[in-house]
Amino acid sequence: MITVENVSKSFSSSDTGTPVVALRDVSLAVQAGSLYGVVGPAGSGKSTLARCVALQERPDRGVVRFDGLNTATLDGRKLRDTRRQLAVLDPRLQPERTVAGNVAAPLELLGVDGPQRRQRVASLLDLIGLSRRAGQLPNELTSGQRRRVALARALVGGPAVLLADDPTNGVTAEESGSVLAVLDRARAELGATVVVTTPDAGVARRVCDDVALLDQGRVVESGNVLGLLGKAGSRIANELLPSIETSRAQAAQYDVAVDVVLIGFAAVGALLPEAAGRFDVELATIGGGLTRVGDTPVARFRLGVRGQRADAALAWIVERGGHVTHTLYGLRNVAA
Repeated sequence: MITVENVSKSFSSSDTGTPVVALRDVSLAVQAGSLYGVVGPAGSGKSTLARCVALQERPDRGVVRFDGLNTATLDGRKLRDTRRQLAVLDPRLQPERTVAGNVAAPLELLGVDGPQRRQRVASLLDLIGLSRRAGQLPNELTSGQRRRVALARALVGGPAVLLADDPTNGVTAEESGSVLAVLDRARAELGATVVVTTPDAGVARRVCDDVALLDQGRVVESGNVLGLLGKAGSRIANELLPSIETSRAQAAQYDVAVDVVLIGFAAVGALLPEAAGRFDVELATIGGGLTRVGDTPVARFRLGVRGQRADAALAWIVERGGHVTHTLYGLRNVAA
């Protein structure tokens, strides 16, 4: 487990000389074997946090612990040994070396013998789906393929923790999924704990178990991704769920309009039709849509409801795991 306890970090401004606060009392708990996302806008402190966790920066205050070990007390050999358990994604490849040569580079520095090195490189190239590209140079690859090679190089030494700062930056939208798939496989097949920082909440939606929202150096929200989706007022949920746009005229046609979040195959596929039939009400979708969080289908709908037993139907949906996040009556409180 990685725990970040009340970590603060400041830097001196090169222009004014006054301190610039990058992190303010940040606390996180990353479970071993999980894929943890830290999301936030540019300048929120994500990269500074990643460097502190990677032991590349020392916090001004607070502690970073690995399995309870206070890393602030480490120096010399103990610090080097701990750093070997951590891998940091570096997207820069050596242009004169082949794909296999780039992946093998860390093992060469460690003095791993040829047969063992080749076996490990072959295994990682298979993991990233680029075995057939082993003999090519980086300039012969796409941006997404180069990023996957960089991830393989980071993983080749068998680290316990992989830190990936903005792993899809500079990668085309079409290829970002293959990069995220490597992170997921690193966790699932290699047993690595993966910490991802990104400005794109969609990355957390696609691969992360847990997530924290960082803003102006502070953690403003954190928790299990699926668990946050039904939380009223959640900024993370609002970023991850489909948007809703409903006119006054649409909502005014119904007795009541509500926003409902449904999570899971059974809820998304059957809960609304069953509620409509059981309580003899009309449940019409007038906004929202479907998405996936990892492999789990999730819906956020605005429903127009008609019928005398509308309240009972909505209560029944809540009892079965649906989340009614807003209630809107007639024309009131409905966005134009």
